[in-house]
Amino acid sequence: MHTDLPAIASPTEPWLHQLTLDELATQGWSQQNHFLPPELTLALAAECRALAASGVLGFAGVGRGAGQTLRPDIRGDRTRWLVAGQSDACDRYQAIMETLRLALNQAFFLGLDNYESHFALYAPGACYRQHLDRFRDDDLRTVSVVIYLNPDWLPGQGGALRLHPEGLPVHDIAPLGSRLVLFLSAEMLHEVLPASCERLSLAGWFRRRA
Repeated sequence: MHTDLPAIASPTEPWLHQLTLDELATQGWSQQNHFLPPELTLALAAECRALAASGVLGFAGVGRGAGQTLRPDIRGDRTRWLVAGQSDACDRYQAIMETLRLALNQAFFLGLDNYESHFALYAPGACYRQHLDRFRDDDLRTVSVVIYLNPDWLPGQGGALRLHPEGLPVHDIAPLGSRLVLFLSAEMLHEVLPASCERLSLAGWFRRRA
């Protein structure tokens, strides 16, 4: 059955009406090309690069809380969490994700209460080895989100998101600009393969109510 985004989508963001969610229900992940308009993708990419140039992006750790460590051999991205009001582009992106949160709740009754997101910049050769997005001591992350910010990505540059769906072959998704990927945080083992050039994205999580 085809699950269309409900009519709550803002008329100023017409591309949201093209999103379908049926794959998320049937296979645990969903992909939507051209989810963001090109000008927003370019603005977000420019902001990510500006943050990197100013030294604001920091290397992401592995683990949680006091047990978190820097392991670039396991996870090599540099990140910066989004906060409300930091830029017009980020606020517009957050508004789009709020619409998507409401749509997911309406379609699947997930009880998603909020959304957290950060920029992620992978330098050439950096990767993120196989992992799940939900922490062992915190089960609030429910749906993982990746938005790619690489408008001119070429097939030979690598950098794919590799999904490991249980009982199925691995599935690689190239980090093409404006592409949206959703998957279930607690179930989808995944990794980021190394690329031959800089790779930009927004990673985020819809979290359920405690």
